[in-house]
Amino acid sequence: MARSILIIDDEQSILQTLEGILTDEGFEVHCELSAVTALKKIDEMMPDLVILDIWMPVMNGIDALMRLKQEYPYIQVIMMSGHADVETAVKATRLGAYDFIEKPLSMEELLLAINNALNFYQLEEEMGILRERDQYRYHITGKSEQVKRLKESIEKAAPTNASILIMGENGTGKELVAHTIHRLSKRSLKPMIEVNCAAIPEELIESELFGYEKGAFTGAGVKKKGKFDIAHEGTLFLDEVGDMSLKAQSKTLRILQEQKFERVGGSRTIHVNVRIISATNKNLMAEIEAGRFREDLYYRLNVVPIHLPPLRERAEDIPEFISTFLDQSHLKGEKGKKRFTDEAIELLMHYRWPGNVRELKNLVENLIIMSKDEVISIGDIPAPYNRSQATNDGLGSFLNIDSFREARTLFEKAYIEAKLKKFKGNITQTADAIGVERSNLHKKIKAYGLDALKERVNCEG
Repeated sequence: MARSILIIDDEQSILQTLEGILTDEGFEVHCELSAVTALKKIDEMMPDLVILDIWMPVMNGIDALMRLKQEYPYIQVIMMSGHADVETAVKATRLGAYDFIEKPLSMEELLLAINNALNFYQLEEEMGILRERDQYRYHITGKSEQVKRLKESIEKAAPTNASILIMGENGTGKELVAHTIHRLSKRSLKPMIEVNCAAIPEELIESELFGYEKGAFTGAGVKKKGKFDIAHEGTLFLDEVGDMSLKAQSKTLRILQEQKFERVGGSRTIHVNVRIISATNKNLMAEIEAGRFREDLYYRLNVVPIHLPPLRERAEDIPEFISTFLDQSHLKGEKGKKRFTDEAIELLMHYRWPGNVRELKNLVENLIIMSKDEVISIGDIPAPYNRSQATNDGLGSFLNIDSFREARTLFEKAYIEAKLKKFKGNITQTADAIGVERSNLHKKIKAYGLDALKERVNCEG
């Protein structure tokens, strides 16, 4: 796929000349007359290289270089000027410019500088500069049998190009596993691009995935690369893939089959080489039966299935998780190093954790902040994690609340949670027992964040 170059110069004639020559050389070229405008659009262009003039109105090239290197340190920049001195050239180099070329431009010299800058960028990747920070960030915690099997599956699947589908409840660490697979893969030197399919409106997901051409729709003032485009030779992580629209599913299936696509509003075919890692907390087979997910796409994505166990099935890993979260908090300098008593850890190992690892992390961070002592004991752990605390609080916990509305809300949440447990997640039975419509109960469950509990109880039933 063609490397992308952004040229910033206030002379239209120079832009036109360079655009024509570099396009003929096989580069994808973007041109801007103003550094201010270019910086606003750089996220959409995602250039591999910037060619930047020094003397421009409003924002000069040196100021633009400083902004570029601050916000996009790995984009290579070549400076050019028709009347710059040695001092300016040295300053530009110290600020991070790869090279400095004088006008009138020698195209042979410019092409050499471009190729050298792009090769240097690739060399940085190979040396591990861009991935060093992720090597320690993405670490799978635990020594349970479930985690051992998970690590074995990752080690086998990661070096291949096979599509991987990660399945598990909310908060089990699907994103962490995806990053680990990419880091251990042969594509680790290339980018891993993430897309949360549930967070993007249905009408926008196609333009996010495939990009669009200028004028493709109202507001499309410039061409924009899609996620597939940006992830070329790397990995595309489709999180919450079960929420992707059927139309986007159809286009995604075509890309997986043919490794090519067209941008929205465009006719030019773009060839890509992308590995797909998907994740979902939904039962995709049930979604297929309901007509919400394509069966052919499911089998394309599910070449290597990886199931993440919920935290309640690997409770022996909880002490290690707590230790890790305490260390992370200490490194951040949030408070002095704290520790949990053995009794407190034992108590947390018996909780069911409907929110899984995410819920445990939130509780540990809360206790680090709220506990007065360096040692966190059973007495510091609130309900519902501490059953004795919940029993002792009784009505008193509600009497300490000033607002009637807040007390009513807390009671309603606790009441619905208890009834869901009693009827093992059966919505119809729970709704009949408490005298509300099923649709209303669904809304309450969603509003109070009890979906994970409902899913957990259903799984157990």
